[in-house]
Amino acid sequence: MNQNKTIAAHFDGKHILLDEPVELEPNTKLLVTVLPKDLEREAWLRLSAKRLRAAYDDEEEEYSLHLIKS
Repeated sequence: MNQNKTIAAHFDGKHILLDEPVELEPNTKLLVTVLPKDLEREAWLRLSAKRLRAAYDDEEEEYSLHLIKS
């Protein structure tokens, strides 16, 4: 890898884990940036996920294609 690349990762309480597979050579130098928790963003993400689950719930009514308009 000859260029800088940003790779998302997270800390599981014990190890730093990359969120996507990346081939690295032994002794590759890395920089780790710890990002502050964005509590407001996390709250919005939780709310969005909750509303999406409700919108696509198994109990949600099915609509046929002829009812869908542009």
